[in-house]
Amino acid sequence: MSCVSELSQSNEYLSFRSSIPLRKIVVDSDGAKAWRIFDSGPKSVTCPLICLPPVSGTADIFFKQVMGLASRGVRVIAAEPPPYWNIKEWCDGFKRLIDYLELDKVHIFGASLGGFIAQKFAELTSNCPRVASLVLCNTFTDTTVFEYNDSSALFWLLPSLVLKRMLMGNFTTNKVDRRMAESIDFMVEKLESLTQSELASRLTLNCTPCYVKPQVLNNIPITVMDVWDESALSSRVREDLYKSYPHAKLAHLKSGGNFPYLSRSDEVNLHLLIHLRKFDGSEQSASYLSLHKMPAPINTNQPEEGTVSYFNQREKYVKIS
Repeated sequence: MSCVSELSQSNEYLSFRSSIPLRKIVVDSDGAKAWRIFDSGPKSVTCPLICLPPVSGTADIFFKQVMGLASRGVRVIAAEPPPYWNIKEWCDGFKRLIDYLELDKVHIFGASLGGFIAQKFAELTSNCPRVASLVLCNTFTDTTVFEYNDSSALFWLLPSLVLKRMLMGNFTTNKVDRRMAESIDFMVEKLESLTQSELASRLTLNCTPCYVKPQVLNNIPITVMDVWDESALSSRVREDLYKSYPHAKLAHLKSGGNFPYLSRSDEVNLHLLIHLRKFDGSEQSASYLSLHKMPAPINTNQPEEGTVSYFNQREKYVKIS
């Protein structure tokens, strides 16, 4: 089955693909595995924001962040990994990618599986920190909350069609608005483009029993971003994430579903800018401009969905933009 979504035909996406080249970077010794990245923004910035996709995503699902934030001086790298079959292998490959790009530290925006692996990477590199901060979107700290834990070792045997059907259950189109429906169609299109080994390896990482040690990440600035409407993660999983990081700031979106970086990109980009502002003027700045002096981007055409709350658990305050 193949489909063409409205988002992939939009002027914004076509502009993104025509202006920012897809780079394939081989960092492993066997030469067979290539990371796919879109690198936008000033190359003089050595602590960029790196976006990591969920199981069903490719690097270009973050085109709205790449285009929106790069126009404000932020260096954004959307990165898609090759097939890795365990967390250590993935983290070793990501570290080699960072070294290849000559980056000392990075800010990571991780969605679902991307957020989980971002936490594990920060944990495994804690002795020689490579993560400046984390923004965790609709993610988790423990893979045992998912089905298929017992059969995760067999994913490499399953045909691509079976693996895709396992993921399609999360792509509900009930009670969603137009932008959320468009984001789901776009993600289905990207899911169709993934190979059997890419899907099987990601599902293996997602479902093999593993958990984060949040106490190791106490010194890393973290923003937890999630939606108040229905998503693939249960409220218990979200609560566990909040409890794991009592020092984290909570960035809530009133709606957005599983893929708010597509369906609510204005609000997601606003939260990312707010998160990155605290690093202005330091060696860990993701932008060559001062984000404090720049007005926040608000889409005035959709005021009913522009309510953004930003909650700090420790200081107990809420900002409404």
